[in-house]
Amino acid sequence: MPQIWELIRPRRSRLAISFVLLAISRVTGLALPYSSKILLDRVIPNKDVRLLTLLVIGVVLCSIIQGAASYALTQLLSKDGQRAIAELRRKVQAHVARLSVSYYDSTKSGVLVSRIMSDVEGVRNIIGTGLMEFAGGVLTAAIVLIWMIKINYVMTSVAVGSLIVFSLVLKKAFKTIRPIFRERGKINAEVTGRLTESLGGVRVVKGYHAEEREQNVFSAGVERLLQNVLNTLTAMSSMGLASTLVMGTVGAVIMFIGGREMMTFHTVIKAGKAVLVPNLTIGDFFQYTMFMGFLAAPVMQITNIGSQITEAIAGLDRTREILNEQQEHADPDRTIVLPEIQGDLSFEHVDFEYEAGKPVLEDVSFTSVPGSVTALVGSSGSGKSTIIGLVAAFHKPTHGKIYIDGQNLSKVRLDSYRPRLGVVLQESFLFAGTIRENIIFARPDAAEEDILRACRIAHVDEFAEKFKDKYDTVIGERGVKLSGGQRQRVSIARAVLADPRILILDEATSSLDSESEAFIQQGLKYLMAGRTTFVIAHRLSTIRQADQILVVEAGKIVERGTHESLYALKGRYYDLYTRQHGLESNLLLAPGEGGKPITDEQSVPGRVAGEQTLDPIGLVRGQGF
Repeated sequence: MPQIWELIRPRRSRLAISFVLLAISRVTGLALPYSSKILLDRVIPNKDVRLLTLLVIGVVLCSIIQGAASYALTQLLSKDGQRAIAELRRKVQAHVARLSVSYYDSTKSGVLVSRIMSDVEGVRNIIGTGLMEFAGGVLTAAIVLIWMIKINYVMTSVAVGSLIVFSLVLKKAFKTIRPIFRERGKINAEVTGRLTESLGGVRVVKGYHAEEREQNVFSAGVERLLQNVLNTLTAMSSMGLASTLVMGTVGAVIMFIGGREMMTFHTVIKAGKAVLVPNLTIGDFFQYTMFMGFLAAPVMQITNIGSQITEAIAGLDRTREILNEQQEHADPDRTIVLPEIQGDLSFEHVDFEYEAGKPVLEDVSFTSVPGSVTALVGSSGSGKSTIIGLVAAFHKPTHGKIYIDGQNLSKVRLDSYRPRLGVVLQESFLFAGTIRENIIFARPDAAEEDILRACRIAHVDEFAEKFKDKYDTVIGERGVKLSGGQRQRVSIARAVLADPRILILDEATSSLDSESEAFIQQGLKYLMAGRTTFVIAHRLSTIRQADQILVVEAGKIVERGTHESLYALKGRYYDLYTRQHGLESNLLLAPGEGGKPITDEQSVPGRVAGEQTLDPIGLVRGQGF
């Protein structure tokens, strides 16, 4: 496999050294069985104490050498195997991070976590001690096979023939087991993914008292995993049983043949005299049976190491599937580098489809100039988020073109475009680090003065300075230790520090209380100044002062203009606005008027009386963005 060779290639010298150590370890390990013949045939019959002493010293020295070589081999291979795992994890994570957004849309985060962390674990069985131990067994078997043929070729023919047949059976068995291991990885990734989602959404689970339901879903996944493991264990146990029966049968046959050979004598001429000697001495038979164990060891190891290697290869197969996914920056069409971005962005007759034959956008055209605010409104599923996704270069148009400062965005290198984007979402995502770490995420090399300035603009200092550790306060996973308004302020500070030329706001204030909203509105006002801004508006009262409002329905721009012009047109925008405003009016009571609802005269532009009111986007009406 290419992935295995890529991991082995830079380690060729260390693997060569490992093989030398392995050979030393295996050869010296044969000292004990080899010496058994000398002990039984020469030392004991002749009562040769001197030869016994030399034999013991030789065995001890070989054992020391074998132990030292094995220790060095384990240290070298085990550590290198772990380094390979870390290297492959880094490689897979780096690759996954650069995949397109569409890939993330179709793949659970828990599955990706499993691919990065679990699937590469088996590498240690390929580069580490697993495969090398198997290779060592094969090397030892080759050496002892030659010696066994010399001792008795008949017994050796029986033994080798049986082992070859058994090896072929095992090969076929592992071909059957490999898909089971692949399925195990898939099931494990699905179960991990669901568990990750459940833990991440624990408040939703508890809010709907769905603990038992999630428990049942997880239990079903665990049961599938258990059945897969049980099937594997059954297969492995069957192979273990077969290997035991084969080895037992072969051992019995060898015992029968060896016994007959030891009881059969032939004539040998020694010192001019005919002497009867057995065809097989006791020392020969004892040595042979010990060598038989070394010959059978690789076959026995197949049932253990073979399963590990099979699982490792299955994991690498899944890893290869991810690594074969094309990265965004690897797109050969993206060759244009933008040295600087002004923010002049335009759509020209853009069509888009997520799936062939299912249009999401049709003939979308508009222009947004630097310093302007473009608002997108429309019913759910109309295509607003898709337009924003195209602005952020998450996708390419199916037809038509998008231009940034006169350049085709589909041909612009992402590393020269994305760094100048800024995004503030309704639900801000924060990492489980400190306030400072979340703010500098947009610009890790930012100076302290710039960081503090961004915090002042976004009013982060209003609450961060009150904490014991100030900006080094750990905020927990997804910023759970902060309120919604505080999290949003950190998000705005992050965007301020990034100093984007194109800003995307996805209803950044709609779910906040009025006090938090007032702070955030001021930060957004500063952030939007002089930048090309796109606003996805769910609450239409937030976009009254936008330079242009695009009404999107069924993937098409059906109306465009300012709030006043669209309201006067009394078309789709008018319907959306009045329907939504009517709902809000029924929910809000004007203070001091005995519970009467707020009237249209109090809210429609141009009819404001009394005190100035603050638009939810953060500006006094009439001042504009």
